[in-house]
Amino acid sequence: MRYDSDLLYRPPGEWRSYLLQCTIGCSYNKCTFCAMYKGKQFRIRPVEEILEDIDMARDYYGPGLRRVFLMDGDAVIMKTEDLLKILHKLYRTFPALEKVTTYAGPRSTLAKSPEELRAIREAGLNRAYLGVESGSDAVLKAINKGVTAAQMLEAGQKLVAAGFDLWAIIIMGLTGQDGDWEEHILSTARMINEMRPRHLSAMTFAPAKGTPLGEDVLAGRFQVCTPDQILEECRLLIEHLDVDPLHFTSNHASNYLVLKGTLNQDKDAMLRTIDAAEHNLNLLRPEEWRAFAEMKKTPSGRLILPGGVFASLGDMLEVA
Repeated sequence: MRYDSDLLYRPPGEWRSYLLQCTIGCSYNKCTFCAMYKGKQFRIRPVEEILEDIDMARDYYGPGLRRVFLMDGDAVIMKTEDLLKILHKLYRTFPALEKVTTYAGPRSTLAKSPEELRAIREAGLNRAYLGVESGSDAVLKAINKGVTAAQMLEAGQKLVAAGFDLWAIIIMGLTGQDGDWEEHILSTARMINEMRPRHLSAMTFAPAKGTPLGEDVLAGRFQVCTPDQILEECRLLIEHLDVDPLHFTSNHASNYLVLKGTLNQDKDAMLRTIDAAEHNLNLLRPEEWRAFAEMKKTPSGRLILPGGVFASLGDMLEVA
Protein backbone atom coordinates (compact mmCIF):
# COMPACT_ATOMS: atom_id res chain seq x y z
CA MET A 1 0.00 0.00 0.00
CA ARG A 2 1.66 3.12 -1.26
CA TYR A 3 0.51 6.72 -0.98
CA ASP A 4 1.85 9.90 -2.50
CA SER A 5 1.82 11.75 0.84
CA ASP A 6 1.01 11.34 4.53
CA LEU A 7 -2.19 13.42 4.15
CA LEU A 8 -5.14 11.34 2.97
CA TYR A 9 -8.76 12.35 2.42
CA ARG A 10 -11.86 10.17 2.51
CA PRO A 11 -15.56 10.68 3.31
CA PRO A 12 -16.42 10.31 7.02
CA GLY A 13 -18.46 7.19 6.30
CA GLU A 14 -15.42 5.41 4.85
CA TRP A 15 -13.52 5.22 8.13
CA ARG A 16 -13.53 1.40 7.99
CA SER A 17 -12.43 1.20 4.35
CA TYR A 18 -9.05 0.29 2.90
CA LEU A 19 -7.90 3.39 0.98
CA LEU A 20 -6.63 2.40 -2.47
CA GLN A 21 -4.97 5.32 -4.25
CA CYS A 22 -5.93 5.29 -7.93
CA THR A 23 -5.35 8.94 -8.81
CA ILE A 24 -3.17 11.65 -7.33
CA GLY A 25 -5.05 14.82 -6.45
CA CYS A 26 -8.24 16.15 -8.03
CA SER A 27 -8.84 16.19 -11.79
CA TYR A 28 -10.34 19.71 -11.53
CA ASN A 29 -9.07 21.29 -8.28
CA LYS A 30 -10.19 24.86 -9.07
CA CYS A 31 -13.08 25.29 -6.61
CA THR A 32 -12.52 28.51 -4.68
CA PHE A 33 -13.53 27.09 -1.29
CA CYS A 34 -11.57 23.84 -1.33
CA ALA A 35 -8.21 23.27 0.34
CA MET A 36 -7.96 19.58 -0.51
CA TYR A 37 -5.17 18.23 -2.75
CA LYS A 38 -3.36 21.58 -2.98
CA GLY A 39 0.22 21.17 -4.04
CA LYS A 40 -0.56 17.96 -5.92
CA GLN A 41 -0.18 17.71 -9.68
CA PHE A 42 -3.07 15.60 -10.87
CA ARG A 43 -2.19 12.29 -12.45
CA ILE A 44 -3.58 8.80 -12.80
CA ARG A 45 -1.47 6.04 -11.31
CA PRO A 46 -0.37 3.22 -13.63
CA VAL A 47 -2.79 0.32 -13.40
CA GLU A 48 0.07 -2.10 -12.75
CA GLU A 49 1.02 -0.18 -9.59
CA ILE A 50 -2.57 -0.20 -8.35
CA LEU A 51 -2.85 -3.95 -8.88
CA GLU A 52 0.40 -4.43 -6.95
CA ASP A 53 -1.05 -2.36 -4.10
CA ILE A 54 -4.06 -4.67 -3.98
CA ASP A 55 -1.71 -7.63 -3.48
CA MET A 56 0.09 -5.69 -0.75
CA ALA A 57 -3.26 -5.00 0.94
CA ARG A 58 -4.09 -8.72 0.83
CA ASP A 59 -0.83 -9.52 2.58
CA TYR A 60 -1.50 -6.83 5.21
CA TYR A 61 -5.24 -7.20 5.83
CA GLY A 62 -5.84 -10.79 4.77
CA PRO A 63 -8.62 -12.00 2.44
CA GLY A 64 -11.45 -10.86 4.72
CA LEU A 65 -11.40 -7.19 3.71
CA ARG A 66 -14.96 -5.90 3.26
CA ARG A 67 -14.71 -2.25 2.14
CA VAL A 68 -12.47 -0.28 -0.23
CA PHE A 69 -12.45 3.43 -1.06
CA LEU A 70 -10.79 4.47 -4.33
CA MET A 71 -8.92 7.71 -3.74
CA ASP A 72 -7.86 10.55 -4.42
CA GLY A 73 -10.47 12.97 -5.67
CA ASP A 74 -11.91 11.39 -8.80
CA ALA A 75 -11.35 7.75 -9.77
CA VAL A 76 -14.21 7.95 -12.28
CA ILE A 77 -11.93 9.89 -14.63
CA MET A 78 -9.87 6.75 -15.25
CA LYS A 79 -10.31 4.79 -18.46
CA THR A 80 -13.27 2.48 -18.06
CA GLU A 81 -11.21 -0.58 -19.01
CA ASP A 82 -8.68 0.27 -16.28
CA LEU A 83 -11.36 0.73 -13.64
CA LEU A 84 -12.84 -2.62 -14.60
CA LYS A 85 -9.43 -4.29 -14.20
CA ILE A 86 -9.08 -2.80 -10.71
CA LEU A 87 -12.58 -3.82 -9.65
CA HIS A 88 -12.20 -7.36 -10.96
CA LYS A 89 -8.86 -7.69 -9.15
CA LEU A 90 -10.36 -6.42 -5.89
CA TYR A 91 -13.24 -8.87 -5.89
CA ARG A 92 -10.99 -11.79 -6.88
CA THR A 93 -8.49 -10.92 -4.16
CA PHE A 94 -11.00 -10.28 -1.38
CA PRO A 95 -13.85 -12.84 -1.53
CA ALA A 96 -15.67 -11.15 1.38
CA LEU A 97 -15.60 -7.71 -0.26
CA GLU A 98 -18.99 -6.00 0.07
CA LYS A 99 -18.50 -2.43 -1.04
CA VAL A 100 -16.20 -0.33 -3.25
CA THR A 101 -16.77 3.43 -3.26
CA THR A 102 -15.22 6.61 -4.69
CA TYR A 103 -15.56 10.34 -5.20
CA ALA A 104 -17.05 11.14 -8.63
CA GLY A 105 -16.34 14.45 -10.31
CA PRO A 106 -19.30 15.88 -12.25
CA ARG A 107 -17.19 16.58 -15.34
CA SER A 108 -15.70 13.08 -15.47
CA THR A 109 -19.14 11.56 -14.84
CA LEU A 110 -20.59 13.51 -17.75
CA ALA A 111 -17.74 12.27 -19.95
CA LYS A 112 -18.74 8.63 -19.38
CA SER A 113 -21.47 7.04 -21.47
CA PRO A 114 -24.45 5.45 -19.70
CA GLU A 115 -23.11 2.07 -20.85
CA GLU A 116 -19.70 2.73 -19.30
CA LEU A 117 -21.22 3.80 -15.98
CA ARG A 118 -23.46 0.74 -15.95
CA ALA A 119 -20.48 -1.55 -16.64
CA ILE A 120 -18.50 0.04 -13.80
CA ARG A 121 -21.43 -0.31 -11.44
CA GLU A 122 -22.05 -3.94 -12.40
CA ALA A 123 -18.33 -4.68 -11.85
CA GLY A 124 -18.81 -3.70 -8.20
CA LEU A 125 -18.28 0.05 -7.76
CA ASN A 126 -21.25 0.46 -5.44
CA ARG A 127 -21.28 4.03 -4.21
CA ALA A 128 -20.31 7.39 -5.69
CA TYR A 129 -19.88 10.57 -3.64
CA LEU A 130 -20.79 13.66 -5.69
CA GLY A 131 -19.82 17.15 -4.53
CA VAL A 132 -22.95 19.03 -5.61
CA GLU A 133 -22.25 22.03 -3.30
CA SER A 134 -25.27 24.02 -4.59
CA GLY A 135 -28.17 23.88 -7.01
CA SER A 136 -27.74 27.57 -7.81
CA ASP A 137 -26.04 28.61 -11.03
CA ALA A 138 -24.94 31.83 -9.35
CA VAL A 139 -23.30 29.99 -6.45
CA LEU A 140 -21.67 27.36 -8.69
CA LYS A 141 -20.20 30.16 -10.81
CA ALA A 142 -19.04 32.10 -7.74
CA ILE A 143 -17.16 29.07 -6.36
CA ASN A 144 -15.79 28.18 -9.81
CA LYS A 145 -17.25 24.67 -9.72
CA GLY A 146 -16.74 24.22 -13.45
CA VAL A 147 -20.27 23.03 -14.24
CA THR A 148 -23.71 24.59 -14.41
CA ALA A 149 -26.63 23.50 -12.24
CA ALA A 150 -28.11 21.64 -15.21
CA GLN A 151 -24.84 19.77 -15.77
CA MET A 152 -24.57 18.90 -12.08
CA LEU A 153 -28.10 17.55 -12.10
CA GLU A 154 -27.36 15.51 -15.23
CA ALA A 155 -24.24 14.01 -13.63
CA GLY A 156 -26.19 12.94 -10.56
CA GLN A 157 -29.05 11.54 -12.58
CA LYS A 158 -26.62 9.55 -14.75
CA LEU A 159 -25.13 7.94 -11.65
CA VAL A 160 -28.56 7.10 -10.25
CA ALA A 161 -29.72 5.68 -13.59
CA ALA A 162 -26.62 3.47 -13.73
CA GLY A 163 -27.56 2.01 -10.36
CA PHE A 164 -25.04 3.73 -8.09
CA ASP A 165 -25.77 4.30 -4.43
CA LEU A 166 -25.40 8.07 -4.83
CA TRP A 167 -24.24 10.17 -1.88
CA ALA A 168 -24.64 13.87 -2.67
CA ILE A 169 -22.80 16.54 -0.69
CA ILE A 170 -23.87 20.18 -0.39
CA ILE A 171 -22.39 23.11 1.53
CA MET A 172 -24.35 25.57 3.63
CA GLY A 173 -23.00 29.08 4.03
CA LEU A 174 -21.55 29.45 0.53
CA THR A 175 -23.25 32.81 -0.08
CA GLY A 176 -21.92 34.40 3.10
CA GLN A 177 -23.93 36.80 5.21
CA ASP A 178 -24.80 39.17 2.36
CA GLY A 179 -25.61 36.75 -0.46
CA ASP A 180 -28.92 35.29 -1.55
CA TRP A 181 -28.83 32.31 0.80
CA GLU A 182 -32.50 31.48 0.27
CA GLU A 183 -31.96 31.05 -3.48
CA HIS A 184 -28.91 28.86 -2.74
CA ILE A 185 -30.86 26.59 -0.40
CA LEU A 186 -34.13 26.43 -2.32
CA SER A 187 -32.43 25.70 -5.65
CA THR A 188 -30.30 23.07 -3.91
CA ALA A 189 -33.38 21.38 -2.45
CA ARG A 190 -35.03 21.40 -5.89
CA MET A 191 -31.96 19.82 -7.48
CA ILE A 192 -31.73 17.10 -4.85
CA ASN A 193 -35.45 16.36 -5.26
CA GLU A 194 -34.89 15.87 -9.00
CA MET A 195 -31.59 14.00 -8.64
CA ARG A 196 -32.97 11.61 -6.01
CA PRO A 197 -29.80 10.37 -4.30
CA ARG A 198 -30.07 7.83 -1.50
CA HIS A 199 -27.90 9.94 0.81
CA LEU A 200 -27.35 13.65 1.35
CA SER A 201 -24.72 15.30 3.53
CA ALA A 202 -25.04 18.99 4.32
CA MET A 203 -21.65 20.43 5.30
CA THR A 204 -20.91 23.98 6.46
CA PHE A 205 -18.45 26.30 4.76
CA ALA A 206 -15.28 26.87 6.76
CA PRO A 207 -12.63 29.19 5.25
CA ALA A 208 -9.14 27.85 4.63
CA LYS A 209 -5.86 29.62 4.07
CA GLY A 210 -4.52 29.62 0.55
CA THR A 211 -7.91 29.29 -1.12
CA PRO A 212 -9.46 32.15 -3.14
CA LEU A 213 -12.53 32.22 -0.90
CA GLY A 214 -10.35 32.13 2.19
CA GLU A 215 -8.45 35.14 0.88
CA ASP A 216 -11.76 36.93 0.29
CA VAL A 217 -12.60 36.33 3.95
CA LEU A 218 -9.28 37.78 5.08
CA ALA A 219 -9.76 40.81 2.84
CA GLY A 220 -13.28 41.44 4.15
CA ARG A 221 -14.92 40.72 0.79
CA PHE A 222 -16.80 37.71 2.15
CA GLN A 223 -18.54 37.61 5.52
CA VAL A 224 -18.79 34.10 6.93
CA CYS A 225 -22.30 33.14 8.07
CA THR A 226 -23.01 33.11 11.77
CA PRO A 227 -24.17 29.89 13.47
CA ASP A 228 -27.77 31.09 13.67
CA GLN A 229 -27.73 31.87 9.93
CA ILE A 230 -26.50 28.35 9.23
CA LEU A 231 -29.34 26.97 11.34
CA GLU A 232 -31.82 28.93 9.21
CA GLU A 233 -30.29 27.49 6.04
CA CYS A 234 -30.45 23.99 7.47
CA ARG A 235 -34.10 24.46 8.46
CA LEU A 236 -35.08 25.72 5.00
CA LEU A 237 -33.24 22.86 3.32
CA ILE A 238 -34.91 20.15 5.41
CA GLU A 239 -38.35 21.75 5.01
CA HIS A 240 -38.08 21.63 1.21
CA LEU A 241 -36.43 18.25 0.68
CA ASP A 242 -38.90 15.72 -0.70
CA VAL A 243 -36.89 12.57 -1.47
CA ASP A 244 -38.41 9.71 0.49
CA PRO A 245 -36.54 7.86 1.79
CA LEU A 246 -33.39 10.00 2.02
CA HIS A 247 -30.57 9.29 4.45
CA PHE A 248 -29.68 12.80 5.64
CA THR A 249 -26.62 13.76 7.65
CA SER A 250 -25.29 17.04 8.90
CA ASN A 251 -22.67 15.52 11.17
CA HIS A 252 -19.48 16.38 9.31
CA ALA A 253 -16.72 17.96 11.35
CA SER A 254 -17.54 21.33 9.74
CA ASN A 255 -21.10 21.42 11.09
CA TYR A 256 -22.28 23.35 14.13
CA LEU A 257 -25.29 21.11 14.82
CA VAL A 258 -25.23 17.34 14.44
CA LEU A 259 -28.26 15.95 12.59
CA LYS A 260 -28.71 12.44 11.27
CA GLY A 261 -31.77 10.51 10.21
CA THR A 262 -34.08 9.45 7.41
CA LEU A 263 -36.37 11.82 5.57
CA ASN A 264 -39.23 12.18 5.55
CA GLN A 265 -39.91 10.12 8.67
CA ASP A 266 -37.46 12.08 10.85
CA LYS A 267 -38.15 15.53 9.37
CA ASP A 268 -40.23 16.81 12.29
CA ALA A 269 -37.68 15.57 14.85
CA MET A 270 -34.85 17.29 12.97
CA LEU A 271 -36.76 20.54 12.80
CA ARG A 272 -37.41 20.34 16.55
CA THR A 273 -33.68 19.86 17.12
CA ILE A 274 -32.98 23.00 15.08
CA ASP A 275 -35.65 24.87 17.10
CA ALA A 276 -33.95 23.85 20.34
CA ALA A 277 -30.52 24.93 19.06
CA GLU A 278 -31.85 28.32 17.95
CA HIS A 279 -33.07 28.93 21.49
CA ASN A 280 -29.90 27.57 23.08
CA LEU A 281 -26.71 28.09 21.08
CA ASN A 282 -24.84 26.13 23.75
CA LEU A 283 -26.14 23.03 21.96
CA LEU A 284 -23.87 23.83 19.02
CA ARG A 285 -20.31 22.59 18.56
CA PRO A 286 -17.81 25.08 19.96
CA GLU A 287 -15.91 26.85 17.19
CA GLU A 288 -12.62 25.36 18.35
CA TRP A 289 -14.01 21.84 17.92
CA ARG A 290 -15.55 22.43 14.54
CA ALA A 291 -13.78 20.91 11.50
CA PHE A 292 -11.20 18.98 13.46
CA ALA A 293 -13.28 16.70 15.64
CA GLU A 294 -12.86 13.75 13.26
CA MET A 295 -9.12 13.92 12.54
CA LYS A 296 -7.44 10.55 13.07
CA LYS A 297 -3.92 9.22 12.70
CA THR A 298 -3.04 5.76 11.48
CA PRO A 299 -0.41 3.70 13.34
CA SER A 300 2.09 4.79 10.68
CA GLY A 301 1.44 8.44 11.50
CA ARG A 302 -0.58 9.29 8.40
CA LEU A 303 -3.30 11.87 8.97
CA ILE A 304 -6.72 10.74 7.74
CA LEU A 305 -9.20 13.56 7.26
CA PRO A 306 -12.90 13.55 6.36
CA GLY A 307 -13.33 15.19 2.97
CA GLY A 308 -13.25 18.97 3.16
CA VAL A 309 -11.27 19.15 6.40
CA PHE A 310 -7.88 20.77 6.37
CA ALA A 311 -4.46 19.53 7.29
CA SER A 312 -3.79 21.37 10.52
CA LEU A 313 -5.20 23.96 12.86
CA GLY A 314 -2.91 26.47 11.18
CA ASP A 315 -4.70 25.92 7.89
CA MET A 316 -7.97 27.16 9.34
CA LEU A 317 -8.64 30.89 9.24
CA GLU A 318 -9.44 32.74 12.43
CA VAL A 319 -12.76 34.45 11.74
CA ALA A 320 -14.26 36.78 14.29
